[in-house]
Amino acid sequence: MTVPRFYAERPPGIESTDLPGRLIVIEGTDGVGRSTHVALLKEWLEARGYAVVNTGLRRSALAGRGIERAKRGNTLDPLTLNLLYATDFWDRLERQILPALRAGMVALVDRYIFSLMARARVRGLSQEWVENLFGFALVPDLVVYLDIDIPHLVPRVLSTTGFDYWESGQDYLPSPDVYNNFVEHQTRLLAEFRRLAEQHGFTTVDAVSNFSIETRKSFADLIRDLHVTLDHATERHRSFGWPGAGFSVHRLVNTFTADDAVLQIPEPILEQDEQLGQSLGRFAVGNFEELGRVAQPLRPDAHFV
Repeated sequence: MTVPRFYAERPPGIESTDLPGRLIVIEGTDGVGRSTHVALLKEWLEARGYAVVNTGLRRSALAGRGIERAKRGNTLDPLTLNLLYATDFWDRLERQILPALRAGMVALVDRYIFSLMARARVRGLSQEWVENLFGFALVPDLVVYLDIDIPHLVPRVLSTTGFDYWESGQDYLPSPDVYNNFVEHQTRLLAEFRRLAEQHGFTTVDAVSNFSIETRKSFADLIRDLHVTLDHATERHRSFGWPGAGFSVHRLVNTFTADDAVLQIPEPILEQDEQLGQSLGRFAVGNFEELGRVAQPLRPDAHFV
């Protein structure tokens, strides 16, 4: 991201100066593996010398705790809930995402406005109203959507959090059957995600298969693109002498075998302090799910229509 672009009009108070950082979003429904992908990608980027800020829904100091308390009552209507989430998103955009991008860092976001829009649409709010509400959002450099089907999603959810009130659509579906409500709600939600993915040019990833050789190879393709397109962000914080600014990776070896496909990243060498560089060791991304191949790296031409 160099010249900031917004889905609607530029919000007040946001200057038009260049943003040398990169905004990367991981989207998908609950239980699909977003948090795992975000944590591992953050670790990989930091091992490569990129400064990373990680944020996600309900993490704003202004509205995060309030949303958690309000949701525990199970009485919020869709309109109020989305206004609260819009407040949370604006606070994080202003205080976390934009400062990171101005500083040339990578802003890695676990769910963006698209999760909020999909949830709002399945609960009956109009597309025009939802797009107007979240039109102040920055257009990300890259949106990776983790796609899954219901037969694979149900056992994942049952083995972790169980059926959540809100993620099962209990607030708007009439049936008392929690399982049927979960299936119905998630079916509608996944359909809306796929519509948004097509409309905004997401990089869609099959999240059904777990840690297969094909998955790891596809992720290797993605991070090679990230390495190229994030160079400007690294140059930016290198000029300020921030942590990670002096890293120079002398060798990058991708090793794939028939039995084990792992991206092997040799020890980065810190030019000013070789011992510190060696202490970082080797970071291998062998347990990622597929993150897909990026046809047009970090520059989706996304807009509301």
